[in-house]
Amino acid sequence: MPFQILHADITRLPVDAIVNAANPSLLGGGGVDGAIHRAAGPALREYCATLGGCAVGQAKRSPGFALPAKWVIHTVGPIWHGGTQGEEALLRTCYRNCLALALESGCTSVAFPLISAGAYGYPKEAAMRIAVQEIGRFLFAHEMNVTLTVFDRIPHTGPLFQAVQSYLDARLPSRCSDSCEAPQSGAFVAQAFTPFFSASLGAAAAPPACEAAEPPHRLQSITASKAKRTADEAAPCAKSLDERLRCLDESFSQMLLRKIDEKGISDAACYKRANVDRKLFSKIRSDPNYRPSKPTAIAFAIALELPLPEAQELLMKAGFALSHSNQFDVIIEYFLSVGNYDIFQINETLFAFDQCLLGA
Repeated sequence: MPFQILHADITRLPVDAIVNAANPSLLGGGGVDGAIHRAAGPALREYCATLGGCAVGQAKRSPGFALPAKWVIHTVGPIWHGGTQGEEALLRTCYRNCLALALESGCTSVAFPLISAGAYGYPKEAAMRIAVQEIGRFLFAHEMNVTLTVFDRIPHTGPLFQAVQSYLDARLPSRCSDSCEAPQSGAFVAQAFTPFFSASLGAAAAPPACEAAEPPHRLQSITASKAKRTADEAAPCAKSLDERLRCLDESFSQMLLRKIDEKGISDAACYKRANVDRKLFSKIRSDPNYRPSKPTAIAFAIALELPLPEAQELLMKAGFALSHSNQFDVIIEYFLSVGNYDIFQINETLFAFDQCLLGA
């Protein structure tokens, strides 16, 4: 996927460039800076001695030497002073300058550490938010694979994560208190999916409550009439399996392309909003029977800003559904239900809850 967040050793990643959270001398130090210098070998320090140091917020490039990466992009993040000395603007500048230098260097992939979140004391949750926002903005305008590497677990305490946690607690059965009514979850899923299952299977929907109050002979007449109508509608496809197969609904890719046209957005805007690679989108466009993974299918529902029922319908075209049996599905349901379609913010949240990310 174009943007991913990983618990990983940045010095081992096979990317075109890695970013070093350096000190102003560029001559090595502790944390990720020291790890990169050790992995690259003494030649890196010798080269950096010729660069004349680096100002806070700026970026300079060196060869990767013994690293898998071809380049090391060195940047100096701000030291945290409580947020009163322009630290946020400087940190955003670090990411922008590093990405610009990677683009100028012809890189197709780059990996970042969480700049300033170590010895420089920048609050990790805020540092993560800034990194995700700046990388996201860049990727809406450019084609590049960007990885954000995180060394240790980040405590998330902001309003968004608290809201997601509350939503999870209210809906996951294992998290519910004794006063929770378990049937609510099943009722929600049944209500959400009954129209789609009824349409796809050709089955008559359950009669509404007002029909149940009819006299028995009237109810039998209604039921018989519905059964006959359903049989008549299904008759053209009921002769053989081959004929039934010729009556299939539109596929996932067909519905996706139709929705893109209806929304009036470009292909590029769609796959970028979905955090999906252009090559994968080309496969989907060229293959009417393409079967995506569940995270990819959800990513396109997010990209198209579909309301929850339409998102569920698109998922069903790919053979998937959202349920209240796992955190991933409930987190996705939360973002769809509140109309938050920021794919990078959603992935940041999924990462915080140890879930797989959206995209290819």
